[in-house]
Amino acid sequence: AVSIPAGSSSPGCEQTNECYIPSDITVHPGDKVIWTNDDSAAHTVTSGTVDDGPDGKFDSSLFPAGETYSVTLQDLGEYPYFCLVHPWMTGNVFVTVGGGVEVDLQTITVGEGDPDKTTVSSMSADGKVRVEITATNPEEGRNMSISTSFRDFSGGGLIKHVNYDIMAKQNGKNILSDIKVHEHDGTGTHMTSTLESDAPVEFTVIINGFGLPNEENNWTGPKGETVTFKIVPEFGTIAVLILTLAIITTITFTARSKLAIPKI
Repeated sequence: AVSIPAGSSSPGCEQTNECYIPSDITVHPGDKVIWTNDDSAAHTVTSGTVDDGPDGKFDSSLFPAGETYSVTLQDLGEYPYFCLVHPWMTGNVFVTVGGGVEVDLQTITVGEGDPDKTTVSSMSADGKVRVEITATNPEEGRNMSISTSFRDFSGGGLIKHVNYDIMAKQNGKNILSDIKVHEHDGTGTHMTSTLESDAPVEFTVIINGFGLPNEENNWTGPKGETVTFKIVPEFGTIAVLILTLAIITTITFTARSKLAIPKI
């Protein structure tokens, strides 16, 4: 549950992120999020951002003091929201895997762009880090080339000083094991050993944190979170099955819409 506290209709609550309490909330697919208006003024809970306007995913319209608004979210991802009347009021809902929720494998079929490579991404459990991996398709007698990047989910910029492990297996055999990797600029490149077949290849990326390699106690961000990518040849094309252990998402870009301030 999220409270809209007394006094949030006046500027200042944004300085302590207490316009909505909590300002950030993490739920699982199918969970209901409930906002209670504990202020004396009417407010809205409108998905989107002040800069880009409402994105149409949910909108409470104005609801008065003492009333509640609820929404049930099924899709994984980050849902920023704000108050149309008091735009300094902002919050975020993060929908992540957990709590025994079963998530089916998501299939992405390669057929557009570079047919020899596949790029996929997933979001960290807190919704703040996007992990991207680009890999060449598995082919007998060749090495697979892999590149990784770690981005700020809200702005898309690379996160510096990333620490991670990356492993790969084919038919149960280790073909890549780069442990305690540190990349200053947030990107890395890796190469498997020579593949013995065109069989599926499983990649595992473990995020260990962000910070200088000799200052582990000061690392920030997700620690020990695992993402597994499985690249599978299928019917002459390549399908990518993404299974995340506590992390899985589909990123959707929505068109910008103008900010409309309702009349009170």
